This record gives sequence, C-alpha cells and structure tokens, in this order.
Amino acid sequence: MYDQALKPSGLKITQFSILRVLLAYPGLTTGAMANMLAMDSTTLTRTLKIIHESGWIISAPGEDRRERHWKVTEAGEERVKQAIPLWKNVQKEFAHIADGVDMDALTRAVFQLVKKAA
Repeated sequence: MYDQALKPSGLKITQFSILRVLLAYPGLTTGAMANMLAMDSTTLTRTLKIIHESGWIISAPGEDRRERHWKVTEAGEERVKQAIPLWKNVQKEFAHIADGVDMDALTRAVFQLVKKAA
C-alpha cells in the first residue's frame, strides 16, 4: 500500500523511512540506524547501498574503518519533499482502514515483538 502510494516519488517505504530518520539524526551509523528502525543490519545495508547509489545519501568514515556515518544529500532531501504529501495521503487511507483498531495496543504489541526478536 505504501510502496504503491510512494511510487511517483521513486521511493519505497523503507527508503523513505531511512531518509526521514537521517534527516532527523544526521550522521547515524548503520548499526544505530538498524536499532532505531528495528531492521536487520543486512537488509539495512542493502537498502543503504541502493539509496547511496541513487545519490540520496553520502557516507563518511567513522573511527573504525568499518564504521560509516550517513547523511542525506540535497537530492535526497528533494526526494523526501516530493514523497511527504504522498505519504500523508496514504497515512489517511490507512487510518480509515484501521478505524476501530486499537492502534496503541497494536504499537505496543509490535514493539514487544521487536524487543523479543532483537
């Protein structure tokens, strides 16, 4: 649903989420981002590679040669600006579908599952 809605922006929901996190927290490492997004680091690394090759993020070396710090480029910021209205529309659509669902309980349950899986 989200990937389809974001298609005109050229972003998938995972890419959009990563770019939004990096805009809020520039300089995050891959590990810190994986924790923040509750993503498997292998999946995150694969997605970061795609975003990097698209020119939407850049990396800088960390203290350890294996560590990378990520930041959104101007092109990435523009991509997010294009995607935000699309994301807001699909959020409204999702809220309509989820009407009557206890979203707080669902969020707590998902959070507990993520913690147990980590």
